[in-house]
Amino acid sequence: HDFAAVGTLLAGTKPAADLAILNSYDDRWAIHTHEHHKDFNYREHLLHYYRPLAGGNVTTDIISTDASLDGYKLVIAPTLHLLNEERVARLLEFVERGGHLVLTVRSGLKDDLNALLPSRPPGPLTEAAGVEVEDYYALIDTVPVSGALFTGTSSIWAERLRVRDEVDTEIIARFGPSNGWLDHQPAITAHAWGSGKVYVIGAWLDDDSQHALLARIVKEAGVEPVMQTSSGVEARKRVDGQGKEVYIVVNHERTEQILGLPWPAHNHLTDREEVEDMLLAPYGVAVLTRS
Repeated sequence: HDFAAVGTLLAGTKPAADLAILNSYDDRWAIHTHEHHKDFNYREHLLHYYRPLAGGNVTTDIISTDASLDGYKLVIAPTLHLLNEERVARLLEFVERGGHLVLTVRSGLKDDLNALLPSRPPGPLTEAAGVEVEDYYALIDTVPVSGALFTGTSSIWAERLRVRDEVDTEIIARFGPSNGWLDHQPAITAHAWGSGKVYVIGAWLDDDSQHALLARIVKEAGVEPVMQTSSGVEARKRVDGQGKEVYIVVNHERTEQILGLPWPAHNHLTDREEVEDMLLAPYGVAVLTRS
């Protein structure tokens, strides 16, 4: 019944994302053959960036490190370990024309043959990043990290950043007193480059701090969530070739949830018009278009 009600509506649509996370099986292989820390897992590090976005209804594509970046406003590159000339050129062009790029720990260390680069991380992306990694290593204990956005901790890994461009680099957070070599040193920075911006995150943040940091980055990049919902309610948008938008809302909770609609909508599963607040049954689904 449900497929009959919305099958034609959904045919030919696809997810519409302004944000992409880069996924590389070569990076995953390289990290897992030289973990440094027993808990440094490439997949978990990528999911550490994906989960807050998914929970906030920010549509996110997972794409290859060698895929086109056209159409994206924000690109997150978790542990971009291996670089080559084509990859670097594509990322720099993306930032120069106005894109926002996020580099995380252990980025820009090696070439695509897994050989160490002669430069400090992030290697050929250093000028665009405005900083270089002066020192790094695995952490035994958590260390404090704080800034205007949050007061939190870093675990598993930390990188001490050295600012190379004092004019256009913002220090978002610093490490707190802990083990000496990290004390009061830059941990997270943002650097204006061309018409865009490069963020360097030298910490594996706790979940609350990660949420706060990503919320700022997403907002600065001009990426909007599909819809504001309560926790446990997922909203996704699909668009067809003519630009028609279809919204799918899923209640993952075992209790009823109230969805505050940003605009009047037609629910194609119930064939009802919804105006302001719509009731979602436990594990209920709605397929909406704007009225």
